[in-house]
Parts: sequence; C-alpha cells; structure tokens
Amino acid sequence: MRVRNWLFDNFKAAANSFGFEEYDAPILETEELYTRKQGEEITQQLYNFEDKGERKVTLRPEMTPSLARMVLAKANTLPMPLKWYSIPQCWRYERMQRGRLREHYQWNMDIWGSDGAEAEVELLCAIVNFFERIGINSSQVGIRVNNRKLLQYVLESAGINEEQFTPVCIIIDKMDKIPQEVIEEQLSSLGLTSENIKLIQSTLSLKDLKSINETLGNENPAVNELNQVWELAENYGITEWIEFDASVVRGLSYYTGTVFEAFDKSGTLRAICGGGRYDTLLSTFGGSDIPACGFGFGDVVIMELLSDLDLIPELPSGVDDIVFAMNEDLREAAMQVANKLRKNGRSVDLILNERKMKWVFKHAERSQAKTLVMITPNEWEQGKVRIKNLENKTEIDIDLEEI
Repeated sequence: MRVRNWLFDNFKAAANSFGFEEYDAPILETEELYTRKQGEEITQQLYNFEDKGERKVTLRPEMTPSLARMVLAKANTLPMPLKWYSIPQCWRYERMQRGRLREHYQWNMDIWGSDGAEAEVELLCAIVNFFERIGINSSQVGIRVNNRKLLQYVLESAGINEEQFTPVCIIIDKMDKIPQEVIEEQLSSLGLTSENIKLIQSTLSLKDLKSINETLGNENPAVNELNQVWELAENYGITEWIEFDASVVRGLSYYTGTVFEAFDKSGTLRAICGGGRYDTLLSTFGGSDIPACGFGFGDVVIMELLSDLDLIPELPSGVDDIVFAMNEDLREAAMQVANKLRKNGRSVDLILNERKMKWVFKHAERSQAKTLVMITPNEWEQGKVRIKNLENKTEIDIDLEEI
C-alpha cells in the first residue's frame, strides 16, 4: 500500500504540475455506455450484470466514456479548455497475465476544448515528467507516436471505405499479440484483398517521419499534425523520448488523430500507457462534439517495469516516534506524551500492551521509526522522558515541556 501511494502521489504530482484538476466518477455505469461501438475488445471484457431494477450495468473498464458523459451533461457551463485528471479503479473480465489484471487503477489525463497539437504535446510532456520523477530515463522507455489519419488516407486511396477503417484498426492493434497469419485472415474476412493487406503492412513498417514527409508531403493532414507534434516536442525538450511508428493505431474506435503508446525498450512488457485525440466522441452520445485528447496509464505494467529496473523504493511506515511505558502504572503518562507529540504534528505509535524491551526494539526496527520515547519511573518523577535516537543509538532525557 505504501508503494501504491508513492506511485499515485507521483501521478498526482505530475498532473498538478501541469495545472490539471482532479475529478472522479461512479464505478458503476450503464452497460450501454461501452457497447455503442461493437467489435471492440473491451465489449467482450465487461464485468456486467443486471441489477435489482433489471438495469444492465457494468463496473467501469475505463474512464473516458464516464468523462464524456460528465462533460456532455455540463458542456454549456464548463470553462474550456478543461484539463482534468483522475486515478480510477477499473475492471476487465479477461485472462490474467503479466502486466494485465482483472482489477487495476489507471491514471487518466484529458484535455477538452483544444484542437491544436499543443494539447497532445502537453500530455506527452506530462508522461515524461512522471517517468523522470520515478527515476526512469529515455534509454529505458520511449513513446511511439502516430496519427490514425495516415493509415486512413492510405486505405482510402486503395478503395477501403470508412466503415472498414475502425475494424481494421482493432485488428492491427492486436498485431503484437496474435500470429501474422491470423491477422491476415481477419483482415481478409473484412473484405480486404491481398494487395490491400500488403499495402497496410508496408504502411505499418514505416518508422521514419522524414520519409513520410517526402512520400506524402507535409500538406497531408496526418503528416502536418505529426510535424507539429515534433516541433512542439522540441520546444519542450522531449524529442529524445518520442519516435514515429506507423503501426501504433490504438484499438479503441473513438480515436481520430494523433495516437501514442509508451513502451519499455527492452521489449519484454506490453504498452505502459496509451492515448490520443478523440474529437468526435460526444456525437456518439447524441451531443455536439468538442475536441479532446487524453491518455490512460495503468498501475500494473509500470510496477512490473519498476521491479525489473530495481526502482521500487524502500518506503518507511511513516512513523516518527514510538512511545512505550515501562510499566502499567505509567500507561496514563505515556498517553499524555503521545497526545502531546501528535498535537505537534508527529506520527506516533503508542505501544498499547505491556511488552518487554526486546520486543519494543524489534517493533521499532520493523516500523523504521526515528525515535523511541520511553516513559520510565525515575525520569517521570522528575518530569522527564527518555528519548532514544534509533538512527545513531544515542539517548537523552528531556523535560516534558520541551517535547
């Protein structure tokens, strides 16, 4: 729990340093909120059930639809742009594996009401800020960036219609999880020809933004937006963290432009986090669209990575002082001392039961407390308490008033 709080504190510190405000939402939502778009993997992973009112509900698998519902309800009164973050608990019913659990927490940062690449770069920089806070550098982690309009442009030029585009992206997003022949079979089932599939494969193999500029030209919307991301990222000083990768498309259908995923450069883990622009989400709920972008950053994969890199800190319990009465007659005195220390802002563990000194010292060592405050008969009669510094093992007697 101490490690989780440490992780969450760093999530919050990164978000707060960029001026984001925290929000929350109910963990229980209507099933319809997530099943509007069929074919997505997430619709098969809902922890859903029927409640006593015969309503179809589900534990939230992600936060973005809840956030969209909230923004839609208050769109006319909320000052734009919105910069909000949250750390919700989420559930997905799926096979558990390394880096993937059925229950997890996910740090979310979203910007609503800003249609420029500045918003995406702000989010990328916040992710980098977090990595640097926890001791991770750009030699260990990178962020792959793409724009879904790039693949859409290529597919449309090959005669693949808009309705096929989202299912294609969902399949492409699974490329690192299932065999190549299965990918080709699934693409063929959508009506794509072998030439279409080869075109997709050649597009996804592109790893160089310069060659795309030369091939498509910077007048192409996708290329233009990617160029803006890199120019702004250079101003932020984070270009060493990001790289272009045409294979990043993200599996969720609501993404509309720039998309990105953070990955470990050892290649042993699944995506650390992911996100992108989703300008047309509100219209799927019957509202007027507001430009938006955001990311989700789970707690599971990053903890696996921190463990692999030996970067999980040794965290003390947070106890400053342990107060111990040498006998039962001094119990009230120990309570008075503990109370005074607590009023002075100290974290105090009062030994509640009669214990031997050997146990007390072992307990103090386990707790990683700074001092042991002993209420002893002779010293208490003189209005003093004995203080043992547990770091340098020195002892002093001080007046009660001086505590």
